Amino acid sequence: MRLPKRGEKGFTLIELLIVVAILGVLAAIVIPNVGRFIGRGEEEAAATEFTNVQAAVVAMMTDNRVDRLPTGTFTLVGDATDNMSNFPSDAACNTTGEKISGPVQDGTTALYTTNDKDGYVLYQHDIYADNSATADLVNYTATEMTKGTYYVDSMGTVYRTLTGYE
Repeated sequence: MRLPKRGEKGFTLIELLIVVAILGVLAAIVIPNVGRFIGRGEEEAAATEFTNVQAAVVAMMTDNRVDRLPTGTFTLVGDATDNMSNFPSDAACNTTGEKISGPVQDGTTALYTTNDKDGYVLYQHDIYADNSATADLVNYTATEMTKGTYYVDSMGTVYRTLTGYE
């Protein structure tokens, strides 16, 4: 090996070609795997969101002591939504019990009144019948809007029309 002359700096062509070849092999291995992980993450996120919405519906029905959602007023297939402040039903609660099969009572067993905040919803749900300025609002979902669109049947089973990750 010869000593570099004064002012000579840099790499030889062979050294540069070896580095480029190594980077090419690494890129050929890494790039396909990254694409596969990105797709899997979106599928898992959609499945997690669906599970969270279903659990929120069950919790809301349990808290309100209802075994069925209001007949004819729950979100239908054609009305699938991503807005949880309207889901599953924004039909007004009433004291007659005509719209649900089960007690029409809030979390304190007081009957809902006609001025109660409308419906059984997953976001900003009014759990007390007095509808006062200090009424507690419950969020069964973390955010008002979801990426997927959902509908529900009268028994509280949630269905997804779009994952939102397409």
